[in-house]
Amino acid sequence: MTSPLEVAGLRPRVDKALTDFLAGQRDRLLAIDPALAEVAATLTDFVLGGGKRLRPAFGYWGFRGAGGDDTDEVVAALASLELVQASALIHDDLMDRSDTRRGVPSVHRRFAGLHAGQGWRGSADGFGECAAVLLGDLALVWSDELLHTSGMPWPDLARARPVFDAMRTEVTVGQYLDVLTPVTGDTSLERAGKVAQYKAAKYTVERPLLLGAALAGAGPEVSAAYSAFGLPLGEAFQLRDDVLGVFGDPAQTGKPAGDDLREGKRTYLVASAFGVLGAAERAELDAALGDPGLDDAGVQRLRGLIRDCGALAATEARIEELMAGSLDALDRAPIEEEARAVLHRLADAATRRSV
Repeated sequence: MTSPLEVAGLRPRVDKALTDFLAGQRDRLLAIDPALAEVAATLTDFVLGGGKRLRPAFGYWGFRGAGGDDTDEVVAALASLELVQASALIHDDLMDRSDTRRGVPSVHRRFAGLHAGQGWRGSADGFGECAAVLLGDLALVWSDELLHTSGMPWPDLARARPVFDAMRTEVTVGQYLDVLTPVTGDTSLERAGKVAQYKAAKYTVERPLLLGAALAGAGPEVSAAYSAFGLPLGEAFQLRDDVLGVFGDPAQTGKPAGDDLREGKRTYLVASAFGVLGAAERAELDAALGDPGLDDAGVQRLRGLIRDCGALAATEARIEELMAGSLDALDRAPIEEEARAVLHRLADAATRRSV
């Protein structure tokens, strides 16, 4: 069966829109200064080098479900979501001090390596960090440009603009809450849920759906149905990501095993463990979380604590609960049947990733 990401030839069409746009941006940068070739190459490699294109897919089928006609212009407009994603990931890797992304050096590590290889002055790590901030910012700037140069009619773009703006604000403040939570020591499920919602859930599913609906000129009934479907699905997607961050295979995740534990992420999974562990084990978990030197044995120990106390099972149950509510809302949504069927499959693809 064809992947839901490939229906209507969507994935290669998104990749083509991104390739064409990035080629134009490369020419612009090289006209400014040849030294910017590495900036252009890095962003091109990062954007085109991986990713499932889930966000454009949800946006596209949100658009089609609301009665929008298939055009290359709408595909280009929704491809802008991949540049928002690139910005978030580049900044996230920097904040988490992650060495790799999708099995290759993260952007700040790539530029640190460039600095060291060229024998430049000053701190290689400092240069890499500065470059990652700026490249993440540039990807966000370019997301705006791709949306507005997509060829979609201006009235459609005007309807979509508030959704796009709200999405980018939400993911940015969600990232802040994500770095705030470990330093305050907040281990509540309430805070973990809010971080999951704003850091990833809304901009992964709900906002792309609403962006597609706005581009199609959908009414409030469709938008409300998309929120009822998209928000719990996005949260389930993030919880699955949290499970993979602790129990996932590095060959699948592209990041070292247990990185979320070394980074001290207070996810729903971790908050669930804090809620049921005894005092001694809770203190052990709290002391080890965020330790960048946590070795493989330490990772295995924390995995055992989280699994054996029932937190992993509780998180899996929460994913199932969220999925049930999401799919029920989708079944009742007043949208086109082809889109409903593909959105069902996209929901499964987003949350059934193997650990």
